[in-house]
Amino acid sequence: MFYTVECSYTDSASEAEWNTYYSQQKIPALLSVTGFITSQRFRAVKPGCPKYLAIHTISDGEVLDSEDYRLKGGGNFSRWQAHITDWHRNLYSGESMAPALSSDELLLLSAKPIDPLETEVNSQGLEMYAVGLDKSPSYYVMYRLPIGMASLFTDMPGVHLYEQLTPQRRSAEKGEVGGAT
Repeated sequence: MFYTVECSYTDSASEAEWNTYYSQQKIPALLSVTGFITSQRFRAVKPGCPKYLAIHTISDGEVLDSEDYRLKGGGNFSRWQAHITDWHRNLYSGESMAPALSSDELLLLSAKPIDPLETEVNSQGLEMYAVGLDKSPSYYVMYRLPIGMASLFTDMPGVHLYEQLTPQRRSAEKGEVGGAT
């Protein structure tokens, strides 16, 4: 299951500090919550969607209702809240863990499958169906895209492209913890 958080940030003077907080404090706090498995942050490479996206693999939707989440992972944005806009949270079903994207790949989210990616590039899409929270959009297909192919998709309707902002991190309970950025 995927827990996604999208938002934009409106204060350029404090944006770097907010990103540092989110990447170095918020992500480790979330990964300390029982049921959080992976986390990775992204930044949109074109307009038309919220600027920031975080994708977390979680064991199930009840994780977000747990006392552990309330104590360690939820909230803590009061200092920056006035500058956070276009905020959306979704739970998506998915058949595997979120892919760990490298710095030479982009994350492509599409409103529908993209056949050339699957047939010519051999990039299998990961279907995501909204099952909780905002439930909008109700469906996405997630692809890993070589960065050199971005120009083929920048003007495609229903497609959002994101660059890696942080490496994917894994919870300590899974035995692996990635480096912070």
